[in-house]
Amino acid sequence: MTHDKIPVLGLKRGRERTVLHGHPWIFSGAIESAGGGDVRPGVADVVDADGRWIARGLVNPAADLRVRVYSWNPDPAVDGDLLARRVAAAVAFRAALPPPAGGGPTDAGRLVYSEADGLSGLVVDRYGDVLSAQVSAAALAPYLPAIRDALTQASGVGRILFHADDDAVRREGIDPAALAAASTFPGGVARIRENGLAFDVDVGAGQKTGFFLDQRENRRRVAAYAAGRRALSVYCYTGAFEANAARAGAASILGIDSSEAALERARAHLALNGLAVPAEYRKADAPAALRRLRDEGRAFDLVILDPPRFVFTKAQKEKGLRAYKDINLLGIKLLAPGGILATFSCSGLVSEADFRLAVAWAASDAGRTVRILEALAQPADHPVLITFSESAYLKGLICRAD
Repeated sequence: MTHDKIPVLGLKRGRERTVLHGHPWIFSGAIESAGGGDVRPGVADVVDADGRWIARGLVNPAADLRVRVYSWNPDPAVDGDLLARRVAAAVAFRAALPPPAGGGPTDAGRLVYSEADGLSGLVVDRYGDVLSAQVSAAALAPYLPAIRDALTQASGVGRILFHADDDAVRREGIDPAALAAASTFPGGVARIRENGLAFDVDVGAGQKTGFFLDQRENRRRVAAYAAGRRALSVYCYTGAFEANAARAGAASILGIDSSEAALERARAHLALNGLAVPAEYRKADAPAALRRLRDEGRAFDLVILDPPRFVFTKAQKEKGLRAYKDINLLGIKLLAPGGILATFSCSGLVSEADFRLAVAWAASDAGRTVRILEALAQPADHPVLITFSESAYLKGLICRAD
């Protein structure tokens, strides 16, 4: 079944409700019919069980996330021109944002945030004079040249690397050759400034797009509590939290991560910024390292927990919440009286309420009185689409443990 040569996917009865309310994802389990079975990655229309048109988007018949909705209006074509206009609008929106209060010079930030900008499957971050574009939708491949040209025109940056993580390549069937063909930058190190500090970002080789830009303002907020404190940073990656804490006057720093390459970069970042605070970095599994520190009787005045995503699917949620509870329990036990806990979750399937409850369980089991001083989230260049709760993935708490 086709409509204007566009495949038409029919939904099971009742499965159109979330789409009609603006949710941009349609999973395979919601599909009743699939255009006679002859559907390839590309553009498709979506109809309800009675054949009424409800949306248009990018389809991938091989992926569990079957359709990424790009339009709730049947008139505009989903093509390179539409994507180019949305790229331009996303970049212009960021340019109009007010600068964060109290921050130093910054030349890195998010330009495109997937569903929040109507560009599901595309995330673009700026690192000085380089753009890092992470693709997670195979159906975007034909539009990459149009996206590249729109990014250059809107941002003034001509060096662009398109890439995808290994999971997206397997899950979506993304062709790395198509990404390389559209790129104008082969990958490499870009030096950026964030909050007035310098960092070297390995674009295309690091986690996410190369650096955790979503923590920019949170690093500054946590550093406000660092003066004179013995700091422990767990899952420290390339050391951005520690650099901010060191500049703010931390008495000492211990950083823990499982990647020696990340730790080497963390050490280099302290030196690059002339930060002479006593610092030690250890390559270790984070929970095991926390237990060893507990068994050694160590105590810290500031503990920062910034783990990777623990929950990828709904089936993993209960296990993931236990993992959040366990690391926070260990972190709280390591805090001296009056110590500060800065703890985060980047799991989109874990709500703020879920996360607070996990930390509350940890505080109870630790036998400590813990008070929330600040609740943290992602910055304005990572906006939350109100009809897509999954876009509100980052949540954090700054707490005092008595």
